[in-house]
Amino acid sequence: MKIAVLGGGPAGLYFAISMKLRDENHQITVYERNRADDTFGWGVVLSDETMSNFEGNDPVTNQMIRGSFAYWDDIKVVRGDEAMTSSGHGFCGIGRKKMLLLLQERARALGVETVFETEITPERIEELKNSNDLLVAADGLNSRTRSIYADKFQPEIDMRRNHFVWLGTHQKFDDAFTFIFEKTEHGWVWAHAYQFDDDTATFIVECGPETYEAFGFANLNQQESIALCERIFEKHLGGHSLMTNANHIRGSAWIRFPRVTCENWHFDNVVLLGDASATAHFSIGSGSKLGMESAIALANELHSGKPLAEALDSYQEDRKLQVLRVTSAARNSTEWFEEIDRYLDLDMMQFNYALLTRSQRISHENLRLRDPEWLASAEAWFQSQSGTNSNRRPMFAPFKLRNLTLTNRVVVSPMAQYKAKDGMPTDWHFSHYAERAKGGAGLIFTEMLCVSLEGRITPGCPCIGPEQVPAWTRLTDFVHAETEAKLCAQIGHAGRKGSTRLAWDGIDQPLPHGETWPLISASAIPLADGNVVPKEMDRADMDMVKEQFSRGVKAALDANFDMIEMHAAHGYLLASFISPITNTRSDEYGGSLENRMRFPLEVFEAMREAWPEDRPMTVRISAHDWMGEDGVTPDEAVKIAALFKQAGADAINVSSGQTDKREQPVYGRMFQVPFADRVRQEVGLPTLVAGNIYEPDHVNSILMAGRADLVLLARPHLTDPYWTMHAAVELGDQEQVWPKPYESARRQAYTLAERAQAMAI
Repeated sequence: MKIAVLGGGPAGLYFAISMKLRDENHQITVYERNRADDTFGWGVVLSDETMSNFEGNDPVTNQMIRGSFAYWDDIKVVRGDEAMTSSGHGFCGIGRKKMLLLLQERARALGVETVFETEITPERIEELKNSNDLLVAADGLNSRTRSIYADKFQPEIDMRRNHFVWLGTHQKFDDAFTFIFEKTEHGWVWAHAYQFDDDTATFIVECGPETYEAFGFANLNQQESIALCERIFEKHLGGHSLMTNANHIRGSAWIRFPRVTCENWHFDNVVLLGDASATAHFSIGSGSKLGMESAIALANELHSGKPLAEALDSYQEDRKLQVLRVTSAARNSTEWFEEIDRYLDLDMMQFNYALLTRSQRISHENLRLRDPEWLASAEAWFQSQSGTNSNRRPMFAPFKLRNLTLTNRVVVSPMAQYKAKDGMPTDWHFSHYAERAKGGAGLIFTEMLCVSLEGRITPGCPCIGPEQVPAWTRLTDFVHAETEAKLCAQIGHAGRKGSTRLAWDGIDQPLPHGETWPLISASAIPLADGNVVPKEMDRADMDMVKEQFSRGVKAALDANFDMIEMHAAHGYLLASFISPITNTRSDEYGGSLENRMRFPLEVFEAMREAWPEDRPMTVRISAHDWMGEDGVTPDEAVKIAALFKQAGADAINVSSGQTDKREQPVYGRMFQVPFADRVRQEVGLPTLVAGNIYEPDHVNSILMAGRADLVLLARPHLTDPYWTMHAAVELGDQEQVWPKPYESARRQAYTLAERAQAMAI
């Protein structure tokens, strides 16, 4: 093939090398606009895993790079006068200029032609496209090729909020990858520092936009900016100066990171590679890694025997998913640093853990493999904060709300069962909840218990009132007598989402004609076309509903529930007042957030008044309607949670969505945790969280990082009522209590687990 490569960075050069290794007859020319020894970065970070990939592709290049490495195993976090180090991370660094020179040398040896100091115009790009079998655009995050053919690639560029400047220093940081956080008169400024050769370290300085503006960095030239950074980090530089290699740039050289994604990576005979197709934030050090690994993948596909179009399709399909995993982790890391003010007051142990796990690529048990001693100290710290001297995982730490103490942090999430008869719970409910209480979770939520028959979602939904007290008491008596679990009654009213069919008959679909019942809501907006149009509530309706909630709370007390929760999420009645999507009122209960919160707060106060002072009460909210700026946003959720805190809520159960059928949610692993994290840090109230959480590692990571206080699992508990006990077995935790009749099974479970572990070793 005749191939033109635009961009002589690591991705473009390594692709040329990889293609020549597969067929020396390829005619490959690399075009680079800079000189051979120009580079405007400092160091490149690569992991042990990445180097193993390079070894398999080209042992010669791998050895050349390894010969110039600086290695480190530790990550050190410095915050003011505090410092903490963890080990086992396995990174290596090399100077970017050195790496480029090595790649150029290897490419020349294989017969790759490299043309430097060549400005590639749009006309030249079109000419190269037409005169080559393949045009590889490895021309960086500011890719001209991507811009010219934007209609083909459909790029999105998200300029992130923080500012940073890429500097170097002769101060030694050869013992650890070091994060340094310094509090200044204008806010926090931090550095990412790591050694990449015997004499030089990368020193990236970063800060939020408010601090950037307050210091006036935008108005400083590079030397003035560097002098200011030297003052901020003076005690860490040991008398050494900071250096720039971006003298070609006017101004201070501070920039914001562009997060690049593209819908398509190729068209005709043009393909994007490296930063031109997708960028990963420098805080996870994966830009060069991604580009070079993509180069290997592209070379493999082009030598698979497939026609060019099919090979490029396969490359995009496979590699785009791999890149997405890394760039998603990079996005998590980026956002953590953008929101760092939330975490800087955490205890140093928790702050360090949160930093290490910020991208969600490093899990709790992965940290144990890296540095078991440090993680054991972190777990002991977490347990001590919970009032014990245990060394168990965070999920097995107790938790207290008012006078209620939970034996652990695992919660069975509310899950509608649709098995009630005329509002009455049945044996199904007793069996369902009792079985999960036996399974080891610290807290069991009921599904939403409706305050009236008209407040049900479906004919199969249970109620809470005097008539239901005997059935619920049967359950609470059993759970309290036979298990360590506590029970929470989630109390709510369906509002406009009522009068619908059982889930398996068509979720949210209206009941057949003649079987529906009248509905009420904040506004007369039906759930969807064909659903019952609710009546807009007047004052009499509000008073009636408030009394129904109060009566429901008294029934929950008579049934001896340990805790109650007001359901003000998911578009149900109380949530319909909170969200501007479902509340279009023009009176004092509509419009501003203060007005929209007025009725839910009235109901909360009535419920709290009916509930004993020593028992906790929580509120479930939707922190995001997934409706853009038209609905409740995470910013507004913080204000909503603060108002409930002021009214006396003990914790906020942070959920999202299900307000309107037009929503566009973004799902993913632990997707609601950022909302709970934000409420917890900014409102200063414990949070509960659910949402695609299904592994013990998820639970422990969320808790240990301080992102929530209780973790709810739904589907995992439908699949396995004994999820908590089985998690304890998996983790080797011998302290988990099992029901006494199950002791023989307990012994067998641990024996089999130990045997399986021994065989694996």
